[in-house]
Amino acid sequence: MPETTPDRRAEGIRRLADHIGGLLKADVVLRLWDGSTVKLGPEARDDLAIAIRDPALLTRLVRKPKLGTLIEGFATGAIGIEGGTLLDLATRAEGGRRGLLKKVDKGLAARALLPFLFGSGPAVTDHGWRGPGDAAQYGKGRDDKALMHFHYDLSNAFYALFLDPEMVYTCAYWPTPETTLAQAQFAKLDLVCRKLRLSPGERLLDIGCGWGGMVIHAATHWGVHATGVTLAEEQFAYATEKVKRLGLQDRVTILLKDFRQLDTPPFDKVSSIGMYEAVGLDNREGYFKGVKERLRPRGAYLHHAIARPMKKNEKEFRKKRPEFEALVKYIFPGGELDHLGGTHDAMERNGFEIHDAEGLREHYGRTCRAWTENLHANRDAAIAEVGSAKTDLWLLYLAGCALAFERGTVGVFQTLATRRARGPAGLPATRADLYR
Repeated sequence: MPETTPDRRAEGIRRLADHIGGLLKADVVLRLWDGSTVKLGPEARDDLAIAIRDPALLTRLVRKPKLGTLIEGFATGAIGIEGGTLLDLATRAEGGRRGLLKKVDKGLAARALLPFLFGSGPAVTDHGWRGPGDAAQYGKGRDDKALMHFHYDLSNAFYALFLDPEMVYTCAYWPTPETTLAQAQFAKLDLVCRKLRLSPGERLLDIGCGWGGMVIHAATHWGVHATGVTLAEEQFAYATEKVKRLGLQDRVTILLKDFRQLDTPPFDKVSSIGMYEAVGLDNREGYFKGVKERLRPRGAYLHHAIARPMKKNEKEFRKKRPEFEALVKYIFPGGELDHLGGTHDAMERNGFEIHDAEGLREHYGRTCRAWTENLHANRDAAIAEVGSAKTDLWLLYLAGCALAFERGTVGVFQTLATRRARGPAGLPATRADLYR
Protein backbone atom coordinates (compact mmCIF):
# COMPACT_ATOMS: atom_id res chain seq x y z
CA MET A 1 0.00 0.00 0.00
CA PRO A 2 1.51 3.37 -0.99
CA GLU A 3 2.45 5.71 1.83
CA THR A 4 0.12 8.66 2.44
CA THR A 5 1.75 12.06 1.99
CA PRO A 6 2.72 13.98 5.12
CA ASP A 7 0.13 16.73 4.41
CA ARG A 8 -2.72 14.20 4.23
CA ARG A 9 -1.54 12.60 7.44
CA ALA A 10 -1.43 15.95 9.20
CA GLU A 11 -4.91 16.75 7.92
CA GLY A 12 -6.32 13.57 9.46
CA ILE A 13 -4.63 14.26 12.78
CA ARG A 14 -5.96 17.81 12.77
CA ARG A 15 -9.54 16.51 12.35
CA LEU A 16 -9.04 14.03 15.18
CA ALA A 17 -7.43 16.68 17.40
CA ASP A 18 -10.27 19.10 16.72
CA HIS A 19 -12.77 16.41 17.78
CA ILE A 20 -10.78 15.61 20.95
CA GLY A 21 -10.46 19.31 21.73
CA GLY A 22 -14.22 19.65 21.77
CA LEU A 23 -14.36 16.96 24.46
CA LEU A 24 -11.25 17.92 26.40
CA LYS A 25 -11.80 21.69 26.48
CA ALA A 26 -8.16 22.24 27.41
CA ASP A 27 -6.41 25.59 27.35
CA VAL A 28 -3.60 24.24 25.17
CA VAL A 29 -2.83 23.72 21.47
CA LEU A 30 -1.48 20.78 19.48
CA ARG A 31 1.37 21.75 17.16
CA LEU A 32 2.16 19.34 14.31
CA TRP A 33 5.35 18.64 12.37
CA ASP A 34 4.17 20.75 9.42
CA GLY A 35 3.81 23.85 11.62
CA SER A 36 0.02 23.78 11.81
CA THR A 37 -1.80 24.04 15.15
CA VAL A 38 -5.13 22.85 16.52
CA LYS A 39 -6.86 24.25 19.59
CA LEU A 40 -7.67 21.54 22.12
CA GLY A 41 -10.38 23.71 23.63
CA PRO A 42 -12.42 26.75 22.59
CA GLU A 43 -10.38 29.11 24.79
CA ALA A 44 -6.99 27.55 24.03
CA ARG A 45 -3.97 29.84 23.86
CA ASP A 46 -0.78 29.04 21.98
CA ASP A 47 1.52 29.83 24.93
CA LEU A 48 1.37 26.15 25.91
CA ALA A 49 1.59 23.46 23.27
CA ILE A 50 1.94 19.72 22.82
CA ALA A 51 4.31 19.49 19.87
CA ILE A 52 4.46 16.39 17.66
CA ARG A 53 7.66 17.13 15.77
CA ASP A 54 8.14 13.84 13.94
CA PRO A 55 5.26 11.84 12.37
CA ALA A 56 7.31 8.66 12.88
CA LEU A 57 6.33 8.88 16.57
CA LEU A 58 2.70 8.24 15.63
CA THR A 59 3.77 5.19 13.63
CA ARG A 60 5.61 3.83 16.65
CA LEU A 61 2.64 4.55 18.91
CA VAL A 62 0.16 2.87 16.57
CA ARG A 63 2.38 -0.21 16.34
CA LYS A 64 3.34 -0.21 20.03
CA PRO A 65 0.81 1.82 22.05
CA LYS A 66 2.68 1.83 25.34
CA LEU A 67 3.77 4.51 27.77
CA GLY A 68 7.40 3.59 27.14
CA THR A 69 6.96 4.42 23.44
CA LEU A 70 5.66 7.87 24.33
CA ILE A 71 8.51 8.46 26.78
CA GLU A 72 11.02 7.47 24.10
CA GLY A 73 9.37 10.10 21.94
CA PHE A 74 10.11 12.73 24.56
CA ALA A 75 13.68 11.47 24.91
CA THR A 76 14.33 11.74 21.17
CA GLY A 77 12.53 15.06 20.79
CA ALA A 78 9.82 13.60 18.56
CA ILE A 79 7.25 15.04 20.97
CA GLY A 80 7.57 17.76 23.57
CA ILE A 81 5.72 20.21 25.78
CA GLU A 82 6.48 23.77 24.72
CA GLY A 83 5.95 26.76 26.99
CA GLY A 84 5.61 24.80 30.24
CA THR A 85 5.73 21.40 31.91
CA LEU A 86 3.47 18.42 32.47
CA LEU A 87 2.19 20.25 35.56
CA ASP A 88 0.93 23.13 33.42
CA LEU A 89 -0.57 20.68 30.96
CA ALA A 90 -2.37 18.78 33.73
CA THR A 91 -3.81 22.00 35.15
CA ARG A 92 -5.18 23.22 31.84
CA ALA A 93 -6.60 19.83 30.80
CA GLU A 94 -8.03 18.78 34.16
CA GLY A 95 -11.66 19.54 33.35
CA GLY A 96 -12.21 17.14 30.46
CA ARG A 97 -9.61 14.48 31.18
CA ARG A 98 -11.80 11.92 32.95
CA GLY A 99 -13.43 9.34 30.69
CA LEU A 100 -12.00 10.97 27.57
CA LEU A 101 -11.13 7.75 25.71
CA LYS A 102 -14.69 6.43 26.00
CA LYS A 103 -16.04 9.59 24.38
CA VAL A 104 -13.68 9.68 21.39
CA ASP A 105 -15.19 8.76 18.00
CA LYS A 106 -13.46 5.43 17.34
CA GLY A 107 -14.13 5.54 13.60
CA LEU A 108 -12.60 8.98 13.26
CA ALA A 109 -9.59 7.89 15.32
CA ALA A 110 -9.09 4.80 13.15
CA ARG A 111 -9.25 6.79 9.91
CA ALA A 112 -6.76 9.36 11.24
CA LEU A 113 -4.28 6.84 12.63
CA LEU A 114 -4.49 4.03 10.07
CA PRO A 115 -2.12 5.70 7.56
CA PHE A 116 0.59 5.75 10.22
CA LEU A 117 0.48 1.98 10.49
CA PHE A 118 2.27 1.81 7.15
CA GLY A 119 4.60 4.72 7.74
CA SER A 120 8.27 4.78 8.62
CA GLY A 121 8.81 4.27 12.33
CA PRO A 122 12.25 2.75 12.90
CA ALA A 123 13.31 1.47 16.29
CA VAL A 124 14.69 4.14 18.58
CA THR A 125 18.41 4.00 19.28
CA ASP A 126 19.37 3.85 22.97
CA HIS A 127 21.43 6.96 23.68
CA GLY A 128 22.17 6.05 27.29
CA TRP A 129 18.83 6.98 28.82
CA ARG A 130 17.79 3.40 29.61
CA GLY A 131 18.92 2.12 33.00
CA PRO A 132 20.78 -1.15 33.66
CA GLY A 133 19.32 -4.25 35.28
CA ASP A 134 16.25 -4.67 37.46
CA ALA A 135 15.26 -5.25 41.07
CA ALA A 136 17.00 -8.62 41.33
CA GLN A 137 17.84 -10.12 44.69
CA TYR A 138 20.95 -8.89 46.46
CA GLY A 139 23.84 -11.24 45.79
CA LYS A 140 22.13 -12.84 42.77
CA GLY A 141 23.18 -10.67 39.86
CA ARG A 142 22.13 -7.33 41.32
CA ASP A 143 24.74 -4.56 41.04
CA ASP A 144 23.59 -1.83 43.41
CA LYS A 145 26.54 0.42 42.59
CA ALA A 146 25.73 0.39 38.86
CA LEU A 147 22.05 1.07 39.59
CA MET A 148 22.85 4.02 41.85
CA HIS A 149 25.45 5.34 39.40
CA PHE A 150 22.82 5.62 36.65
CA HIS A 151 20.45 7.73 38.75
CA TYR A 152 22.69 9.79 41.02
CA ASP A 153 25.89 10.31 39.04
CA LEU A 154 24.43 12.42 36.21
CA SER A 155 26.44 15.33 37.61
CA ASN A 156 26.31 17.35 40.80
CA ALA A 157 25.85 20.48 38.72
CA PHE A 158 22.67 19.05 37.20
CA TYR A 159 21.09 18.32 40.58
CA ALA A 160 22.10 21.76 41.83
CA LEU A 161 19.84 23.27 39.16
CA PHE A 162 16.68 22.14 40.95
CA LEU A 163 17.56 21.14 44.54
CA ASP A 164 17.95 23.48 47.52
CA PRO A 165 21.41 24.88 48.37
CA GLU A 166 22.15 21.95 50.73
CA MET A 167 21.36 19.43 47.93
CA VAL A 168 18.69 17.49 49.83
CA TYR A 169 16.99 15.12 47.37
CA THR A 170 14.10 13.85 49.50
CA CYS A 171 10.66 15.02 50.60
CA ALA A 172 10.76 18.41 52.31
CA TYR A 173 8.54 19.43 55.24
CA TRP A 174 6.46 22.58 54.70
CA PRO A 175 5.31 24.15 58.00
CA THR A 176 3.57 27.11 56.29
CA PRO A 177 2.47 28.07 52.76
CA GLU A 178 5.15 30.77 52.72
CA THR A 179 8.01 28.36 53.50
CA THR A 180 10.74 28.26 50.84
CA LEU A 181 12.24 25.01 49.53
CA ALA A 182 15.47 25.65 51.47
CA GLN A 183 13.53 26.31 54.67
CA ALA A 184 11.36 23.23 54.10
CA GLN A 185 14.39 20.98 53.69
CA PHE A 186 15.94 22.37 56.87
CA ALA A 187 12.62 21.74 58.65
CA LYS A 188 12.56 18.13 57.38
CA LEU A 189 16.09 17.38 58.54
CA ASP A 190 15.35 18.93 61.92
CA LEU A 191 12.13 16.90 62.22
CA VAL A 192 14.11 13.70 61.60
CA CYS A 193 16.62 14.70 64.28
CA ARG A 194 13.82 15.41 66.77
CA LYS A 195 12.13 12.10 66.04
CA LEU A 196 15.42 10.31 66.63
CA ARG A 197 15.84 12.33 69.86
CA LEU A 198 19.49 12.96 69.00
CA SER A 199 21.80 13.99 71.83
CA PRO A 200 25.32 15.47 71.68
CA GLY A 201 28.02 12.82 71.44
CA GLU A 202 25.76 10.08 70.03
CA ARG A 203 26.83 8.12 66.96
CA LEU A 204 24.47 8.39 63.98
CA LEU A 205 24.51 6.32 60.78
CA ASP A 206 22.72 7.75 57.73
CA ILE A 207 22.14 5.06 55.09
CA GLY A 208 22.19 6.50 51.58
CA CYS A 209 23.50 9.87 52.72
CA GLY A 210 23.26 11.58 49.33
CA TRP A 211 25.21 14.83 49.25
CA GLY A 212 25.62 14.81 53.03
CA GLY A 213 22.66 16.96 54.05
CA MET A 214 21.48 14.84 56.99
CA VAL A 215 24.88 14.01 58.53
CA ILE A 216 26.11 17.60 58.25
CA HIS A 217 22.85 18.96 59.72
CA ALA A 218 22.88 16.47 62.61
CA ALA A 219 26.52 17.14 63.43
CA THR A 220 26.21 20.93 63.14
CA HIS A 221 22.90 21.47 64.95
CA TRP A 222 22.65 18.41 67.22
CA GLY A 223 26.26 17.71 68.15
CA VAL A 224 26.40 14.05 67.07
CA HIS A 225 29.20 12.09 65.43
CA ALA A 226 27.67 11.16 62.07
CA THR A 227 28.64 8.59 59.46
CA GLY A 228 27.08 8.67 56.01
CA VAL A 229 27.32 5.94 53.40
CA THR A 230 26.57 6.18 49.69
CA LEU A 231 27.25 4.12 46.56
CA ALA A 232 27.22 7.14 44.23
CA GLU A 233 30.71 8.42 43.47
CA GLU A 234 29.60 11.96 42.56
CA GLN A 235 27.73 12.27 45.85
CA PHE A 236 30.69 10.88 47.78
CA ALA A 237 33.09 13.38 46.23
CA TYR A 238 30.73 16.31 46.85
CA ALA A 239 29.92 15.36 50.47
CA THR A 240 33.56 14.66 51.32
CA GLU A 241 34.67 18.05 49.99
CA LYS A 242 31.82 19.81 51.83
CA VAL A 243 32.70 18.17 55.15
CA LYS A 244 36.31 19.29 54.71
CA ARG A 245 35.27 22.81 53.68
CA LEU A 246 33.09 23.15 56.79
CA GLY A 247 35.79 21.78 59.07
CA LEU A 248 33.66 18.87 60.27
CA GLN A 249 36.16 16.03 59.71
CA ASP A 250 36.20 15.25 63.44
CA ARG A 251 32.40 14.82 63.55
CA VAL A 252 31.35 13.63 60.08
CA THR A 253 32.61 10.65 58.09
CA ILE A 254 31.49 9.91 54.52
CA LEU A 255 32.07 6.41 53.13
CA LEU A 256 31.71 5.07 49.60
CA LYS A 257 30.38 1.73 50.79
CA ASP A 258 27.33 -0.50 51.08
CA PHE A 259 26.10 -0.15 54.66
CA ARG A 260 25.83 -3.92 54.92
CA GLN A 261 29.62 -4.07 54.62
CA LEU A 262 30.31 -1.73 57.55
CA ASP A 263 32.46 -3.25 60.27
CA THR A 264 31.93 -0.87 63.20
CA PRO A 265 30.44 -0.98 66.70
CA PRO A 266 26.63 -0.56 66.70
CA PHE A 267 25.38 3.00 66.30
CA ASP A 268 23.10 4.81 68.76
CA LYS A 269 20.76 5.99 66.01
CA VAL A 270 20.21 5.19 62.32
CA SER A 271 18.37 7.16 59.64
CA SER A 272 17.37 6.11 56.14
CA ILE A 273 15.78 8.93 54.15
CA GLY A 274 14.63 8.11 50.64
CA MET A 275 16.99 5.15 50.22
CA TYR A 276 14.65 2.19 50.77
CA GLU A 277 13.01 2.72 47.36
CA ALA A 278 16.23 1.44 45.78
CA VAL A 279 16.38 -1.78 47.82
CA GLY A 280 13.88 -3.97 45.93
CA LEU A 281 11.03 -5.94 47.55
CA ASP A 282 12.91 -9.23 47.49
CA ASN A 283 15.70 -7.61 49.53
CA ARG A 284 13.67 -6.02 52.31
CA GLU A 285 14.28 -8.82 54.83
CA GLY A 286 18.05 -8.59 54.41
CA TYR A 287 17.87 -4.81 54.47
CA PHE A 288 16.14 -4.56 57.85
CA LYS A 289 18.31 -7.32 59.26
CA GLY A 290 21.33 -5.25 58.21
CA VAL A 291 19.93 -2.11 59.85
CA LYS A 292 19.24 -3.96 63.11
CA GLU A 293 22.76 -5.37 63.22
CA ARG A 294 24.20 -1.85 63.05
CA LEU A 295 22.00 -0.46 65.81
CA ARG A 296 22.42 -0.88 69.56
CA PRO A 297 19.53 -2.39 71.57
CA ARG A 298 16.78 0.22 71.95
CA GLY A 299 18.59 2.45 69.49
CA ALA A 300 16.17 4.48 67.37
CA TYR A 301 15.74 4.04 63.62
CA LEU A 302 13.98 6.61 61.40
CA HIS A 303 12.71 5.06 58.16
CA HIS A 304 11.57 7.57 55.52
CA ALA A 305 10.30 6.02 52.27
CA ILE A 306 7.80 6.34 49.43
CA ALA A 307 5.05 3.71 49.44
CA ARG A 308 2.21 2.60 47.19
CA PRO A 309 -1.24 1.72 48.50
CA MET A 310 -1.72 -2.00 49.15
CA LYS A 311 -3.86 -4.04 46.73
CA LYS A 312 -6.15 -6.96 47.61
CA ASN A 313 -3.13 -9.28 47.93
CA GLU A 314 0.65 -9.33 47.50
CA LYS A 315 0.49 -10.86 44.02
CA GLU A 316 -1.78 -8.08 42.79
CA PHE A 317 0.43 -5.48 44.46
CA ARG A 318 3.55 -6.72 42.65
CA LYS A 319 2.05 -6.33 39.18
CA LYS A 320 3.98 -3.64 37.37
CA ARG A 321 1.94 -0.69 36.11
CA PRO A 322 3.12 0.95 32.85
CA GLU A 323 4.18 4.17 34.55
CA PHE A 324 6.26 2.20 37.08
CA GLU A 325 7.96 0.17 34.33
CA ALA A 326 8.82 3.43 32.57
CA LEU A 327 10.22 4.93 35.79
CA VAL A 328 12.47 1.93 36.39
CA LYS A 329 13.59 1.75 32.77
CA TYR A 330 14.47 5.38 32.20
CA ILE A 331 15.03 7.03 35.60
CA PHE A 332 15.46 4.75 38.60
CA PRO A 333 16.68 1.25 37.65
CA GLY A 334 16.33 -1.36 40.37
CA GLY A 335 13.74 0.68 42.25
CA GLU A 336 10.56 -0.73 43.78
CA LEU A 337 7.99 0.77 46.13
CA ASP A 338 6.72 -1.22 49.11
CA HIS A 339 3.37 -0.76 50.81
CA LEU A 340 3.39 0.51 54.39
CA GLY A 341 2.13 -2.79 55.80
CA GLY A 342 4.85 -4.74 53.99
CA THR A 343 7.51 -2.42 55.38
CA HIS A 344 6.20 -2.64 58.92
CA ASP A 345 5.80 -6.42 58.73
CA ALA A 346 9.41 -6.78 57.58
CA MET A 347 10.63 -4.43 60.31
CA GLU A 348 8.83 -6.38 63.02
CA ARG A 349 10.02 -9.73 61.67
CA ASN A 350 13.58 -8.45 61.92
CA GLY A 351 13.59 -7.22 65.48
CA PHE A 352 12.11 -3.71 65.48
CA GLU A 353 9.40 -2.22 67.66
CA ILE A 354 7.39 0.41 65.79
CA HIS A 355 6.43 3.52 67.75
CA ASP A 356 5.11 6.00 65.23
CA ALA A 357 4.30 6.49 61.54
CA GLU A 358 3.50 9.78 59.83
CA GLY A 359 2.27 10.35 56.28
CA LEU A 360 3.83 13.26 54.38
CA ARG A 361 2.29 12.70 50.94
CA GLU A 362 1.22 16.27 50.22
CA HIS A 363 4.57 17.58 51.44
CA TYR A 364 6.25 15.50 48.73
CA GLY A 365 3.83 16.73 46.09
CA ARG A 366 4.82 20.29 46.87
CA THR A 367 8.52 19.33 46.94
CA CYS A 368 8.40 17.71 43.49
CA ARG A 369 6.45 20.66 42.14
CA ALA A 370 9.18 23.02 43.38
CA TRP A 371 11.88 20.82 41.82
CA THR A 372 10.01 20.76 38.49
CA GLU A 373 9.65 24.53 38.45
CA ASN A 374 13.34 24.99 39.27
CA LEU A 375 14.52 22.58 36.56
CA HIS A 376 12.22 24.13 33.95
CA ALA A 377 13.49 27.60 34.85
CA ASN A 378 17.06 26.30 34.36
CA ARG A 379 16.29 24.13 31.33
CA ASP A 380 18.99 25.62 29.08
CA ALA A 381 21.66 25.05 31.72
CA ALA A 382 20.40 21.50 32.25
CA ILE A 383 20.62 20.75 28.53
CA ALA A 384 24.19 22.05 28.50
CA GLU A 385 24.99 19.74 31.43
CA VAL A 386 23.25 16.44 30.55
CA GLY A 387 21.66 16.93 27.12
CA SER A 388 18.11 17.56 25.98
CA ALA A 389 16.99 13.91 26.25
CA LYS A 390 17.88 13.60 29.95
CA THR A 391 16.52 17.05 30.70
CA ASP A 392 13.14 16.35 29.14
CA LEU A 393 12.92 12.92 30.77
CA TRP A 394 13.67 14.42 34.17
CA LEU A 395 11.10 17.17 33.71
CA LEU A 396 8.54 14.47 32.95
CA TYR A 397 9.71 12.39 35.91
CA LEU A 398 9.61 15.20 38.47
CA ALA A 399 6.28 16.56 37.25
CA GLY A 400 4.79 13.07 37.11
CA CYS A 401 5.91 12.44 40.69
CA ALA A 402 4.35 15.72 41.80
CA LEU A 403 1.01 14.72 40.26
CA ALA A 404 1.21 11.20 41.74
CA PHE A 405 1.70 12.54 45.27
CA GLU A 406 -0.90 15.26 44.86
CA ARG A 407 -3.50 12.81 43.54
CA GLY A 408 -2.71 10.13 46.11
CA THR A 409 -1.53 7.29 43.86
CA VAL A 410 1.64 7.14 45.98
CA GLY A 411 2.48 8.28 49.50
CA VAL A 412 5.52 8.79 51.70
CA PHE A 413 5.86 7.82 55.35
CA GLN A 414 8.27 8.35 58.23
CA THR A 415 8.33 5.40 60.62
CA LEU A 416 10.07 5.63 63.98
CA ALA A 417 11.19 2.32 65.48
CA THR A 418 13.68 1.00 67.98
CA ARG A 419 15.69 -2.19 68.05
CA ARG A 420 13.50 -4.43 70.20
CA ALA A 421 14.61 -5.17 73.76
CA ARG A 422 12.91 -5.90 77.07
CA GLY A 423 11.78 -3.02 79.24
CA PRO A 424 10.97 0.65 78.56
CA ALA A 425 11.25 1.98 75.02
CA GLY A 426 13.31 4.95 76.18
CA LEU A 427 11.14 7.44 74.26
CA PRO A 428 8.98 10.32 75.58
CA ALA A 429 5.40 9.38 76.40
CA THR A 430 3.95 11.94 73.96
CA ARG A 431 4.82 13.67 70.67
CA ALA A 432 4.92 17.10 72.30
CA ASP A 433 8.64 17.51 71.63
CA LEU A 434 8.36 16.75 67.90
CA TYR A 435 6.29 19.66 66.59
CA ARG A 436 7.32 23.14 67.57
